[in-house]
Amino acid sequence: MKTAQEILNQIRWDERLSADNFMIGYFDRVEDTIIKVTFKEIRFPADHHFLFEVIDEEGDLHSIPYHRVKEIYQNGRLIWHRNK
Repeated sequence: MKTAQEILNQIRWDERLSADNFMIGYFDRVEDTIIKVTFKEIRFPADHHFLFEVIDEEGDLHSIPYHRVKEIYQNGRLIWHRNK
């Protein structure tokens, strides 16, 4: 099974895939729930290879390590999840 990082990189770099079709669900420790964001909402900082960044509704930047990704959706359909 591919890792979350491998799938996110594939979405990022594979020209056959449209990032508009993907949503990521990551575990938020403060909220104690899974937060879903569109792939277009995440950023990949060049100097960090083990995380991505998300800006929330209040404008706060959050760094999310790949191990906190729990779900990946394509066109609303779950295509990957991390076993608990």
